[in-house]
Amino acid sequence: MSWTMVVPFAAWAVVRLSGFEPDWPWVPLVAGTPYAAVAAVVALALACALRRWAAGAVALATVLALTAVLLPRGLPDGNPVAEGPALRVLAANLMVGEGSTAGLMALVERLRPDVLTLQELTPDAMRRLEEAGLRRTLRHAVTRPLTGVGGSAVYARFPLKPARYLKIGSFGQVGALLTHPDGTRVEVVSVHPCAPKRLGRQPCWQAGLDALPRGGGDTLRVLAGDFNATLDHLPMRALLDSGYRDAADVTGAGFRGTWPQFGSWLQAPPVTIDHVLADARMAVLDFRVLSLNRTDHRPVFAELRLP
Repeated sequence: MSWTMVVPFAAWAVVRLSGFEPDWPWVPLVAGTPYAAVAAVVALALACALRRWAAGAVALATVLALTAVLLPRGLPDGNPVAEGPALRVLAANLMVGEGSTAGLMALVERLRPDVLTLQELTPDAMRRLEEAGLRRTLRHAVTRPLTGVGGSAVYARFPLKPARYLKIGSFGQVGALLTHPDGTRVEVVSVHPCAPKRLGRQPCWQAGLDALPRGGGDTLRVLAGDFNATLDHLPMRALLDSGYRDAADVTGAGFRGTWPQFGSWLQAPPVTIDHVLADARMAVLDFRVLSLNRTDHRPVFAELRLP
């Protein structure tokens, strides 16, 4: 019985730490690594209670390995020296345009973001938001609304110019070049690659993440939105390694689930797939996971400080 409990989570830890990412069903499954770590602790306790010391040793190694991977997400990190202006970023997936217009406008009024990235923005949802006054608050916009799940937009208080537009499958990811009043330029991407929900979707999902601009270089960048990936996915870790920091991880809020916002744990336990990634030269001052009616994703907000 103890080996039956221990072996699956030991195998999970080996694959997670191996640098190899199998296809279906591992890609969606690995999002649950924090839950696997908790289950590994239970397996360790069971093995010890039954005095199965060999199984207990394997379970202990599993717990230690997963803890080393996961623990930093719950601990605040330091920040680089950044003496520039603040940049407040809000991101929201509108679930095929169904997200509450009034609720989103209330978040914009309360949080006063400088930048808002939207995913699953339909033409009707954009019309409702702009009629509700979104363009009076965030006057500048680069928008690509689409029927279905692929629409995307960046709204801002400061001037924007269209940047790269990524469209893979039916999923669009709008990019915009923001010019801050102090002259600093920041490329902002509204992130939304394909969801790896079933066999055969991984190439689209992988391509959507791989197409995102790498960090570093002369251009400051902020990537914000629904990544359909957690920090346990290889493409996400590669993106971070290129020169970004995850705002939730930096502030010690890396275990706050963002999807699904509503629903039963029998469908899916909450996982952290909505992110704000900031250029590693930026300081992260604040991060919050929020609520918005009529969408399955929780919006995320970060306050950054530019170099």
